[in-house]
Amino acid sequence: MFIAYVVVASLLALVLIGSGRAKLVRDEKVTEGMHQIGVPDSWFPRLSALEIAGALGLIAGIFYRPLGIAAGVGIVAYFIGAIITHLRAKDTKGLPMPAVLMVVAAASLLFGIATV
Repeated sequence: MFIAYVVVASLLALVLIGSGRAKLVRDEKVTEGMHQIGVPDSWFPRLSALEIAGALGLIAGIFYRPLGIAAGVGIVAYFIGAIITHLRAKDTKGLPMPAVLMVVAAASLLFGIATV
């Protein structure tokens, strides 16, 4: 289970860092979709910081599991919020990405709990 945690947490951390970076530099592909569902520009730095902090927590969780578990909980909550935001905006086209990432974050959380 430890190897599964390391693999899933590492891959998810890479995705979160990439997504956080895209929000920080205002990548047009990311910002356009977020504007369509009503996310204001002022939220981008905060959302980016949450994603990067989650990624760092997952990586730190490889060495200190409670931190990885806490990061997993936060990331799952983050993506539940993203799913709710897409549903409120009736944006079914943009829904699969946060849903898949929420499932991957939940898997990372479960692997982290299983290896305590």
